[in-house]
Order: sequence, then C-alpha cells, then structure tokens
Amino acid sequence: MPRREEEPSSRRYTMRARQSTVDQTRLAITEATMRLHERVGPRDTTISAVAEEAQVTRVTVYRHFPTDDALVIACSAHWRELHPRPDVAAWSGIDDPIARVRTALTEMYAWAATAAPMMTMIHRDVDSMPSFVGQYLATDEKQRVDALAVGFHARGGAARRLRAALAHGLRISTWQSLCADGGLTGGEAADVMVGAVLAAASTTPPRDLSGSHHTIPTAAASWRV
Repeated sequence: MPRREEEPSSRRYTMRARQSTVDQTRLAITEATMRLHERVGPRDTTISAVAEEAQVTRVTVYRHFPTDDALVIACSAHWRELHPRPDVAAWSGIDDPIARVRTALTEMYAWAATAAPMMTMIHRDVDSMPSFVGQYLATDEKQRVDALAVGFHARGGAARRLRAALAHGLRISTWQSLCADGGLTGGEAADVMVGAVLAAASTTPPRDLSGSHHTIPTAAASWRV
C-alpha cells in the first residue's frame, strides 16, 4: 500500500490562514447585518448597506450568503449567542406556579433590558422578514406560555384569560411599557404582572370596575410580594 505523503507545513499554514480570513469576513458581514437590524430594522437593511457596514463588496456578501434567508439565519444565531433567552426548561423545574411565573418574568425583564433594541425592530418588521422568523417567535411564545400555565388548573374562560395574561407579560412591549417608559424595576414589573396573571386565572373575576362589589381572587388575596 503506497504511503501517503505528508502535506507540507507551509501549505497547511496557508489553508488555515485562508480559512481564518473566510471566517473573519463571514463574521464581519453577520455582525454588520446585526447592527443594521438593530439600528434601522430588517425592512430597511439592504445588501448594499450591509456591504458598506462590513467594508466589503456586494459580491462578497453574496458569496458568503447567497440568499436573504441564509443571512438572516446567521445573524439570528449569532445574536442569540450574545443574548441568550431565559431557559424554559429551568422554569419547568419550579413546582409552585406563582413562583414559576414570577421567576420567569423577572428573568425575561432582565433579558429585555439588553434585548429590547433588536427585538423591538424584529417585531416591527417581522412581516417583511422570511416566514420562519415569525413562526419561530410564535412557537417560542407558545412554549413559554405552556410552561407557565401548568399548575393553575384554569378552565374555560379563566384558561383563555390566563394564557393571554402570560403572553402579554412575556412580551418585550410589556417590559417597554412598565420599565423603560414607566420607570419600574424588573422585579416591580414582575410583581405587577403576577397580580394580573392571578386575576386572569380566577374563576370569579370582577364583573365591572365601575361597580361597588368586586371579588378579589383567592390566590391573589393570599399572595404576597
């Protein structure tokens, strides 16, 4: 059997250097796209703008990312590595449903403090992005709501209200309203939304805020911040 000749070290070095350059260029394009998405939004991010931001040519951008989908996938994956969302599996390990919701919302609002600039733009422009982006966001929200709804034993209208309150509490726009605009801390915002979730899950919600008789949900009455 003929012996395989060893590749010259100079050739190996050249190949590694070339691959390193390719990787650096790809990363530069990915990060340029990420900055533009956060600054002007995906809808207004053009290939020409990406090329200028990354200091490469349009041809180079297309060489690394032949389609818009490929560029969005790379950008999204890189951004998620830098801004990991709170772990749903960890929430599921908390048995008490109220403690689970409060932990989840506190973590989500801490995440939102740095994630909001990008996620606000993504939600604003989601209809102009590849369809898988909207599908991912909807699936992610459903998984989080499913995990947080466990243990409340809500049925019928209470279950519908509970899921709506949980979804609302998890959204970036809620953090924006309560914390960025309203001046609440993440913990305070979580307390507010836990109260809303408990009221939503009650089987006897207040009938009319203008009336004189209101039922305080049993779970909410016994809960303390």
